Amino acid sequence: MSNLIETAALIGVAIAIYALRHRILAALRRFDANNITRRRQEQRDRHDQLAHYRHTMRLAEEQVEEVQEVTARDERTALPVTRYVFEGVTYATRAEAERVRNDSIVAKARDFYVELPAALARRGNGKLGN
Repeated sequence: MSNLIETAALIGVAIAIYALRHRILAALRRFDANNITRRRQEQRDRHDQLAHYRHTMRLAEEQVEEVQEVTARDERTALPVTRYVFEGVTYATRAEAERVRNDSIVAKARDFYVELPAALARRGNGKLGN
């Protein structure tokens, strides 16, 4: 009896995998494409002297929140208007909010480079790798 249950469960799993094969294959293709893109970028970065700065900016950008678009009532006309919020501060235009966000990203990246010599000194050999 237990062999019958195990066989039925195995057949059920096989049917489920077969039914979801398109989604599974699509996810695997996306993973493979992302991996290929990452490897190509690594190859290009080996010959690019500014790659480290781009990576630092990308990491700093991930740590800073996005500009949020909100609809609020205008103080003078009471009509709905679009405002932009970044770090709790409301801005009238997206360009102004994005400029402040960009300044925040640059400041975060700059802080990394200010702290880098001390981090390298703690390692003892002055290199990032072992």
